[in-house]
Amino acid sequence: MKVTTKKAALGGFALLGSVALLAGCASAPEEGGGDGGGEALDFIPCMVSDAGGFDDKSFNQLGAQGLEAASEELGVEPIMVESAAETDYASNLTSLVDQGCNAIVTVGFLLAPAALESATANPDIDYISIDDTVDTDFDGTTDADNIKPIIFDTAQAAFLAGYLSAGISQTGAVGTFGGMNIPTVSIFMDGFAQGVEYYNEENSAAVKVIGWDRAAQDGSFTGGFEANDGARQLAQGIIDQNVDVLLPVGGPIYQSAAVAIEDSGREIALIGVDADVYETDPSVAPLLLTSIRKGIDVGVQEAVIESGNGEFDTTPFIGTLENEGVGLADYHDWADKVPAELDAKIQELRDAIIAGDITVESYLAK
Repeated sequence: MKVTTKKAALGGFALLGSVALLAGCASAPEEGGGDGGGEALDFIPCMVSDAGGFDDKSFNQLGAQGLEAASEELGVEPIMVESAAETDYASNLTSLVDQGCNAIVTVGFLLAPAALESATANPDIDYISIDDTVDTDFDGTTDADNIKPIIFDTAQAAFLAGYLSAGISQTGAVGTFGGMNIPTVSIFMDGFAQGVEYYNEENSAAVKVIGWDRAAQDGSFTGGFEANDGARQLAQGIIDQNVDVLLPVGGPIYQSAAVAIEDSGREIALIGVDADVYETDPSVAPLLLTSIRKGIDVGVQEAVIESGNGEFDTTPFIGTLENEGVGLADYHDWADKVPAELDAKIQELRDAIIAGDITVESYLAK
């Protein structure tokens, strides 16, 4: 695998039933087997990361894992380019086109404009857009015929996490903050708040959500996706408002939240996003109540294999609780602290959302 950064290249849960995510795994072509037999497949799959890099133990890392799994099955060598900032997106895509990529995965909502420009200029390349439909004119369809969107209605799983958090809270306050107020971040925060609201209604409770205002559709944001002191300070400010559950949304910023939790000296549950962070980052495992999972890895793997087999399907995929594209990870070390009746209620709510008996609002809900 070839991995480059902007500086180097351009000068500068386990998922439940994972094979169910995208209609079943496609078979690798006979001529490109991973064992080296037969004629090598003339196919180069590529990926551009969002800020945070491929070792973020979250969003970008899941995308990379999916690309690597697909490449191994196809018997080819992928090329992966990291973006340090939004200004890198267009030039990183141009670099991959120049290197002969046949399929390019763009990891993140913020990459959509650059992905559209690149896809429009290169109609013979298959593009896979993670977390955005690339519908810039908002007419309900993707703006280029060679782009496949893979998106996730994470509000559904976040709703469950919100209800769970309200149910275990001893202080009556839970918190959340994000990297940037963009739909793929705020969808977690808003779904989380909806779950808390539902808990309050059902239990005549008054658990507060610190860091997100549903009416204003705004809240606490770091302004980026870096694990830094600014993120730690923001987390600390929320912790100081007596929360005992904290949901940071935005790649590695959970690491800053973990530092703030440890500095507080209190028992505060951390909730991860995208990956099962308990598995990807053992350093924070004892803090984790659960993680809100997105099947990015499986989605990327399926789409790249389809492209390599010449069976690329641009129909958008939306991950939901029903198709297991989103969900909650295990409670792991917190399992003994979650009452059995609360866990049973979470499963009941999951079934109700799937059945349509409970509607979780989001920009993808329709």
